[in-house]
Amino acid sequence: MKNQASKITLHVPGMGSDHCAGIVRESLNRLDGIENIQTNISNHQVTVECSVDAPSPQTLKKTVEKAGYEVSSVRTGQEQESADSDSEESYLSRAWHRFWIAAVPTSVIMILMLVHMFFITVPGYLAIISILAFPVIFLYGGWATHVSAWRSARNRTANMDVLISMGSLPPYVLGLVGFIYPMTSFTEMAATIMTFHLLGRYLENRAKGRASQAIRKLLTLGAKTARVERDGREEEVSIKELAPGDVMIVRPGEKIPTDGEVLQGESHVDESIATGESLPVAKGRGSQVLGATVNKEGRIKVKATRIGADTFLSQVIKLVEEAQNSRVPIQDFADRVTHRFVPAVIIIALFSFLVWFFFADTLRPILAWGAGFLPWVDPTATPLILALLAAISVLVIACPCALGLATPTALMVGSGMGAERGLLIRSGAAIQSLKDIKMVVLDKTGTITKGTPELTDVVAAGNQNEKTVLSFAAAVENASEHPIAQAIVSGAKKRNVNIKNVKNFQSVSARGVEGRVDGKPVLIGNRRLLDESGVSGVEDIDDELKRLEDKGRTVVLVAVDGRIIGVVAVADTIKPESKSAIESLHGMGLQVAMVTGDNERSAQAVADEIGLDEVLAGVLPEGKVDEIRKLQERVGPHVAMVGDGINDAPALKQADVGIAIGAGADVAIDAADVTLVSGELTKVVEAIELSKATFKKIVHNLFWAFFYNGIAIPVAAIGLLHPMIGVIAMVSSSLSVVGNSLLLKRGLRGS
Repeated sequence: MKNQASKITLHVPGMGSDHCAGIVRESLNRLDGIENIQTNISNHQVTVECSVDAPSPQTLKKTVEKAGYEVSSVRTGQEQESADSDSEESYLSRAWHRFWIAAVPTSVIMILMLVHMFFITVPGYLAIISILAFPVIFLYGGWATHVSAWRSARNRTANMDVLISMGSLPPYVLGLVGFIYPMTSFTEMAATIMTFHLLGRYLENRAKGRASQAIRKLLTLGAKTARVERDGREEEVSIKELAPGDVMIVRPGEKIPTDGEVLQGESHVDESIATGESLPVAKGRGSQVLGATVNKEGRIKVKATRIGADTFLSQVIKLVEEAQNSRVPIQDFADRVTHRFVPAVIIIALFSFLVWFFFADTLRPILAWGAGFLPWVDPTATPLILALLAAISVLVIACPCALGLATPTALMVGSGMGAERGLLIRSGAAIQSLKDIKMVVLDKTGTITKGTPELTDVVAAGNQNEKTVLSFAAAVENASEHPIAQAIVSGAKKRNVNIKNVKNFQSVSARGVEGRVDGKPVLIGNRRLLDESGVSGVEDIDDELKRLEDKGRTVVLVAVDGRIIGVVAVADTIKPESKSAIESLHGMGLQVAMVTGDNERSAQAVADEIGLDEVLAGVLPEGKVDEIRKLQERVGPHVAMVGDGINDAPALKQADVGIAIGAGADVAIDAADVTLVSGELTKVVEAIELSKATFKKIVHNLFWAFFYNGIAIPVAAIGLLHPMIGVIAMVSSSLSVVGNSLLLKRGLRGS
């Protein structure tokens, strides 16, 4: 059967570490027609990119199951992910039930063992514990583990379940030998090993669920229903029933259900989820709106243009998933170790068994020394018992999961916390690179500045006052749609200036505007317009004009009754947080440069105001790549670029780490390694801090995972570790890695 889908996603709840993910990838790679495989242990997904001749989804499912892992759902690229969260909850619930079904009889066994050993002989003790342990080892408790181990071994792979199965089945079988030949019972050990394994599996998945909450939180941001206009009437439908072209009615205070275009009505929309800007954005006919943003006032009709996976929110979720799906370069070494880990442990266990079986008497001094402080060590045990204890201890103490979890869990928490803070990190490589950045290059417009003109200065001439100047300017400009005019009007409103009515309004091409206010002729525009109209007094404000122009302002002169009364200036103003962000970057020892197409004077004015180290002015869009390349030649592969426009995309790709402003162009976001959803420049500082904290946590996790296995396996091999203590230590090692990663949340909250 041929599969027409380019992507197939399998939900594999038991894929709990990168070691497990490696086994799944290895199994699937043996199939023909597989072009790419991505595994994401945070949401237990395997995404397979297929050619047209690829195997069917069912074949992929069977292949993963043969590798020893349950597949709870299979979906193609066109299907939604709604079932995955239900599958995850169902798997976690089953893991909890498996643990309790094992824990109850195991608890009874342990109580009976203590009574039998220290108080009174329990009649039929061996038969009772064998019956109690049977469902723990073979039925609902351990059956899934043994099936997984068998499938894994048959598929020439080795997962963690192989070690647990080998550590629990032989002790139980040996315990049955006690019915015909007197020997130490291992049945209690078998039940305990399986029970603690099931507890560890549940706690591990629950902890990883906490680590990967970011995507779930993002999913809750969208609207659940939409009010649409169909057949001349309004009806409320599920968001899943929306189709492109549907006309949605959005009332004040409601979330916009999906991305679309305003067809009717005017309002202001809170887009802080997308841009980080607290001020609502004016929307009218033809305006584009984003799903999950909030309509603040007027009733609007919106035509749905993008739904489902194509919406802005879905793209944000995709970026978070990509980050959790990616690999950090430092992980390659750990992967090479874990790939060979289980076979190596089995060999060590067999070797330990043979050495203790044949050379027990030679090694007893080690046990005699250990018995002095380890109550479970018995130097008088038979060689067979000592050999079994050593081999089983090696099997159950070894923990490839700790190694496999070291990097992904830290990456999960780091990327999740980043998403909560408006930082979308696309790849693990970006996390590793960000911490080594030495220079940050900032685009000017839309990155350092707001990207839209604002009123900055009002200067009165002669005996006039600023309020009068702004009142006349705003009255005439209120009739114009020019961005500079709107900036003046908006500034007047913010300063509570009364805006009067204008008559005989007229626009003078390339010069300005004119009209009558309170019966007086008013001219608003450049010096050429006033000179041509014979306005007097312009020379009196030459010094002010030069001062404002030197600061990069666009200056507009205001004349009433043929005489100048003052000037107003507008500019693309610097974002409030830009200066503090650059100070913070300097505090981290980084150089900060600005690249812009503006002239040298305007660029230097901005640089002087916010304290930049270097200015690259007059750079054409195609020249930005060359400038980034020159900086890399100077400071090495440690240059980050921050931009928001289409013309920034090539430079973002050229930089060692590309950082896009989330409110910018889609192509810039697609080209970037990191996206600042909020649009705040201070997020660059947070991104670098997050990178350092996450990478530090990865190194800590890998160190302790290697240290644990490096110490625990030899201790088990020389007979100083009881298997039941070993399985507790094994579970604890995995949980400690996950727990250490979760501590990253505390560190980030405190930063």
